[in-house]
Amino acid sequence: MIAGLTAPDLPVAAIAPLAALDYAGVAVFAATGALAAARDRHDLVTMTFFAAVTGVGGGTLRDLLLGAPVFWVQNWHYVAICIMASVSIWLIGARPWRFRALLWLDAVGLGAYGVMGAAKAEAWGAAPLICIVMGTLTASFGGVVRDLLAGQPSVLLRREIVVSAAIFAATLYVLLSQLGAGVWISASVAVLAGFGLRAGALRWGWSLPAFPAQPLR
Repeated sequence: MIAGLTAPDLPVAAIAPLAALDYAGVAVFAATGALAAARDRHDLVTMTFFAAVTGVGGGTLRDLLLGAPVFWVQNWHYVAICIMASVSIWLIGARPWRFRALLWLDAVGLGAYGVMGAAKAEAWGAAPLICIVMGTLTASFGGVVRDLLAGQPSVLLRREIVVSAAIFAATLYVLLSQLGAGVWISASVAVLAGFGLRAGALRWGWSLPAFPAQPLR
């Protein structure tokens, strides 16, 4: 069993690509957690804690809501990935590009984990809209906890496109899946689209329209 992915509705052929996405999502989000701790010059133990909470936080919430076995409890590799990510960031040291890397790793994670969360919810028989919600929670909840622990503004409160990228990736995956596209095609297109949307926000400052101000009387 890979992270509880062997649900009754999940074809065996789908396990490999989804497992790859799962590992990738945990790795990049764990790295962002370690980088957030490095920004405040925490020790290696605290960095590892940040990495673990960020790496598995969203997936844990997803599994609890779905009534599925919590993935990292069933498979120790996920905790090992979080430890490896924090140690890697520690060994890299104070590089001038490391905080910029945090933003781009977060962009990768939003796409990968948005798709992974939606795919797992679909495998456990959730309705399409719930699959999108689960994908969004999987991709964003760990980052929310990370920012709260680091004393940074939450990703939910940022005007630029962040969570919307996860919503877009999850929605596109569910749509392609409902249209009968294979797992590889659906996942690849959706991950790239989610990453591309977030990358555009990082490069050009894309954001959604804000609620209009109260008109003067």
